[in-house]
Amino acid sequence: MRSTPFLLVFLFTAVACGAPAAGVRDISADDLLAGPPEGAVILDVRTPQEFAAGHVPGAVNIPHDQLASRLGEIGAAKDAPVVVYCESGGRASVAASVLQGAGYRDIRHLAGDMRAWRADGLPQEMP
Repeated sequence: MRSTPFLLVFLFTAVACGAPAAGVRDISADDLLAGPPEGAVILDVRTPQEFAAGHVPGAVNIPHDQLASRLGEIGAAKDAPVVVYCESGGRASVAASVLQGAGYRDIRHLAGDMRAWRADGLPQEMP
């Protein structure tokens, strides 16, 4: 397969650059603050240390590298909206792929992730 190396480079670049997984829609910080989608779970996939330093109000913290083994903690039906974010997008993209693979159908990515949220001076919770 001559295209395999190209495909691997493309996928690695997409994840490293924070490109959202296919079928994942962005949600703006303004829309999320105005009112999350009904029944939504806001999922912060950063480390517990990053989460403790400040996170989107109401977010649940499950690090991206633990998500596959902790899906039961999301507490949402597979057709409920899950809004996922990290610091800059790369880990959120990985998490969105894990969620899709587990059958979640309404995955949204917080546009700009926590970096933009903080830069815009939006409210944060601290545990």
